[in-house]
Amino acid sequence: MRLNHSTTSIKKYRPKLPDLMQLCECNYLLMCKLLLGRNQFIKPHNKEQGETEEVGDTYHFFISEQLAYTILVKEVTRYTTLVYISQNQAINADANFKSILSPTMHIRLYHDARMAEVNSSQNIRWIKPRYDYPNKKMHLPDEKQQINQFLKEWLQLCLRQGQVQVNFLNNDLMDES
Repeated sequence: MRLNHSTTSIKKYRPKLPDLMQLCECNYLLMCKLLLGRNQFIKPHNKEQGETEEVGDTYHFFISEQLAYTILVKEVTRYTTLVYISQNQAINADANFKSILSPTMHIRLYHDARMAEVNSSQNIRWIKPRYDYPNKKMHLPDEKQQINQFLKEWLQLCLRQGQVQVNFLNNDLMDES
């Protein structure tokens, strides 16, 4: 019996760029809602009007006594801002286990495109749009989409349960999808 290779081949994952772009736009809006009340953070770099964010600015969002999030401004340019977000938990565990339970991300905010994209997360220094599967580090084929979705859920948690009050004009940003 001869196998037909066209029917037995596995389709490679292809990133859906419109879906990823929509997710990055949503993350930018959620980040704006989260930080806008704190200072002039989410605005294009404009020295003439005094609307600049500072490298080293730190924001804390307390969800409970055991859980908090920290956002740190790492880099500011004319059209982008790089932020570092980390989850801080009060857990008693060894360093390796604690790092698994305390996720971190570097997020690039593109003010001109109004998008926020996760550039690195945990031990992934640069997230590729697609990974072959299986792979050495066992990244999912859609790892970039998954990590940006995780950022969306993180931002929603900070907005819903963090010590930040925001009035939502559009409830679509807070859906659980």
